[in-house]
Order: sequence, then structure tokens, then C-alpha cells
Amino acid sequence: MDKYSFLEITALIGIFLVLFLALFLLTVKTKHKLANWLLAFFLFTNAVDACKFLMRDFPVNFINLEAFRWSINYLVPASFYLYVLSVCFSKFRLKPKHLLHTIPFVAFNLYMMSGIYFEDRATKVSFINTMNQTPIMHFFYFLFEFLFQIYFIASFLVIRKSKTVYLENYTNPNISILNALYKITILYYVLHFLVLIRWLVSLIFGWGELRQWIVTLDGFAFLFCTCWYLFVALNNPEFFRGVNSQLKPIVDLIPKQKSSPIIDDEKNKQILALKELMIKNEPYLNSSLTIQDLAEQLNMPVKDLSALINLYMNKHFFDFINEYRIEKAKEILKNPLQKELTILEILYQVGFNSKSSFSTSFKKHTGTTPTDFRKSLN
Repeated sequence: MDKYSFLEITALIGIFLVLFLALFLLTVKTKHKLANWLLAFFLFTNAVDACKFLMRDFPVNFINLEAFRWSINYLVPASFYLYVLSVCFSKFRLKPKHLLHTIPFVAFNLYMMSGIYFEDRATKVSFINTMNQTPIMHFFYFLFEFLFQIYFIASFLVIRKSKTVYLENYTNPNISILNALYKITILYYVLHFLVLIRWLVSLIFGWGELRQWIVTLDGFAFLFCTCWYLFVALNNPEFFRGVNSQLKPIVDLIPKQKSSPIIDDEKNKQILALKELMIKNEPYLNSSLTIQDLAEQLNMPVKDLSALINLYMNKHFFDFINEYRIEKAKEILKNPLQKELTILEILYQVGFNSKSSFSTSFKKHTGTTPTDFRKSLN
């Protein structure tokens, strides 16, 4: 088997797996269809682009299809950005304004019409042989790189904002969705630099063996990252939950507030009332408790409660609620009458909904795991 056959077989396997994953996302039954469909489209566009790994020579009999394949690249970063929005915000929906993201794709195809799509083969070949030296093609190369940077930076900012809003307004400590999404965004960003290296190697050394191995590494890395991300997603039931897009970080709601605001008598009364409610009514036992729910119980505007906890008490709502949950769990673990309860039963009883998130929060607040804490009491 020569090196080209190896590369082609590797590419074929990778493309098949990516398309299979895309098909699975399109057909699996879930209430989060939009996120699945956008991720499937992102995978499909990458699979189409990866078809170049199967080519030993330029496909002179399918020039129009090859030109259209080039244009697909202009949809890749936009599709990933829209996917990030659909995951981070539960109310995200595609709207007519999102068609603006297809403008570069349409513009490139209009350019291809002028020299490829409606011309004879000789004209097409002549156009292809000279287009890399034309200013307009240089512009499209620059446009792709510019769009890639803009979309992925925007994705980072959306994930960061979503995580901030989540910690300030929700109590379920399962934020693996945002952590995994952040990691995969970084990985795809790093993979893009392999593409830049490939271009650089092609420019300096030509289309030799070194470039072929970089292409192989690029394909393997993309496949590995995608499979890892989907594995994480499928093992987290709440992976596509998202946060309310209408919620804003507290720093945006009260931008002029000092980092360490002075606690006056009124704020002290509000803090005492909040703590009294937490002890008396134990609202934290509700695993789906949000800051809106707690604000209703206090008869306080959500904005004021968020400021009270995040600014005056210097805690995320996320940590504030989990401190009470952990203290409740410690009481149960210390109670000899409840020693028959399993750790799983206890975590559900105090408001958590997964063993990993309970253990993480318990160790964060106590320095030890629930099991070790129980053993230390004996």
C-alpha cells in the first residue's frame, strides 16, 4: 500500500464516521433538534471539505462540483457559531436575519459563475490556472481567514457570557455543557492552525510528502475532537439545556456598581431575610431552583436579588445555593438515624441531580468527598 492509498483510506473512514454522526444527529429523537441539526450541518460541511483528501489529481470531469466544494468553506465558521448560540441559549431560533451569514458563500459562488459554472472546459481550466494570482481570489482567502477569526472569537464570548449568566441565575451545578463546548471551540481553533501550516508548507515546499502528512494529521485531529465532543454530549442528559437569552450578567445590569459596595442597614435586612428564608423554607432542595423562583418567594425584583447575592454577598447564585445543599447533606451524613441512606439518595434529597456534580461541590466546600466525610465520622 503506497502513502496515497493510506491517506485515501484514512480520509474515507473519517468522512464516513463524520457523516454517520451527522445522520445520527438528524434522526435521533430529542427536544433539542435545532442544536443537533446545526451541529450535523457543521459536520457535513467539514466532510464535504475533507473530500479533497480523496483526490490524487484535480477532478477535471467535475470542475463545477469542485468549485462548489470550495464555496462550502464559507459556511463552516458561521454554522459553528450558530450552533454555539443554539446550545448556550434555550430560546435561540433561526430567523431570516441569519441568512446574512450566507453572504460570503453566495458572493464566492457568484465569482465562480463568472469563470467556471457556465463556461466550457478549456475556459474553466484557464480560469483555475490563473485565479490564485488574481486580487479578487486573494480577497476571498483573506475573507475566509477574517470570518474564521471573527466567528470563533464571537463563540468564545457567547460561551463566557452564558457561563456567567448560568452561575448567577441557576443552581444545577452540571455545567459540563459549557466546559465541553469551550474546550471543543479551542480545539477547533487550534485545528485551524494546522490548515494555516498546510498552506505555508504548500507555499514553501510545494505539494510534497510533508504536506500530505499534515493533511492526515489534520483529518485525524478533527475526527478525534468531534467524536470526543459527541461522547461528552451523549453522556450528559442535560447537555443541550441552555440558559435564558433574556438574562444578562449582573455587571451589565448594574454597570456603575463598585466591586465592593458598602452594605447599609437596608441591605443587611435583605441579607438576613434571605438567610432566614433559606433556613426556614429550604428552597434549595428544589433541584431546578432559579433566581427567579427565589425572588418570587422573597417578593423582591430579580435584579435586586441578583445584585444582593453577587455583589453584596460576593457569591454566585450557583455557589450560594450549593453551600446550603452541602450543609444539608452534611447534616444527613452525620445523622445516625439516616446512615442507611446511600450517597445517591442523599444527593437527590438535597437538590443535586448527578453524583459527579454533588461530589465536586462537596469537595469544593469541605475539602473531602462525601464518602470520606462519612467514613471520618465513624
